[in-house]
Amino acid sequence: MASIYETLREDIKSAMKARDTDAVTALRSVDSAIKKIAIDENREIDDDLVISVLRKSIKSLKGANAQFAQGGRVDLVKANEQEMALLDKYLPQQIQGAALGAIVDEAIAQSGAQSNKEMGKVMGVLKKRPDAALIDFSEVNPLIQSKLG
Repeated sequence: MASIYETLREDIKSAMKARDTDAVTALRSVDSAIKKIAIDENREIDDDLVISVLRKSIKSLKGANAQFAQGGRVDLVKANEQEMALLDKYLPQQIQGAALGAIVDEAIAQSGAQSNKEMGKVMGVLKKRPDAALIDFSEVNPLIQSKLG
């Protein structure tokens, strides 16, 4: 099975052959960010690094979309949404719904947290889990608050 990075590199080649300039630009940008972090941190390019960079890129695009929407730039919002959809296909499926709720309940029990003031303990437990890369922490935050509140 090919790594996420290998798949990304192959998709860059395919997009170039198809003359899909938007996809080529988006994928090359992510590829460049991955390589830069690998060099800066003296790290091997693995799936964890690629996922981290992809998530940061998508988060950045979402932030830009909020600004573009305020400015009435629907064209740029649409372009960013297309880029986010393109990048999102490389990310593994996130843990959601009841499974996420069960993980949060388990983390609360493990941490011994009793109130929202101890939310950091729960987050710490969650971040140490082997499947932490599959957890969307922006989704977990309100879930923890509702359970501890």
